[in-house]
Amino acid sequence: MTRAIVERVRLRAGECCEYCGIPETDSGLRFHVEHIVARQHGGSDNDDNLALACPDCNWHKGTNLTGIDPDSGEVTLLFHPRRQPWPDHFYSDSPRIYGSSNCGRTTVWLLDMNSPIRLQHRKWLARLGEWPR
Repeated sequence: MTRAIVERVRLRAGECCEYCGIPETDSGLRFHVEHIVARQHGGSDNDDNLALACPDCNWHKGTNLTGIDPDSGEVTLLFHPRRQPWPDHFYSDSPRIYGSSNCGRTTVWLLDMNSPIRLQHRKWLARLGEWPR
């Protein structure tokens, strides 16, 4: 992956995680340019398969394409930041993120978006005026 592609992905994402929405600039962490569909599943390095992800979201997502919807128990595709608008699948009442669709619920659960440390981080960002996204 070239430096130009990485910068393009960062700018397109507004330097925010495309899954949970936290800004990279206030996180103290270096975000990852991740493959939405992992290479082992046939994913490419094309822009339409790349997303900016905070380390927590990227580590929890791993190479997963699906998860189990915590409400229905059905296997469900995860959120795809290039094909699906965030507000169609998620909402926040700060600091908690909720899934408003089966895809959103599954993604929130699998990526552990509401772990205690992540909730605390978003509370801190809200006090700075950096959350919600």
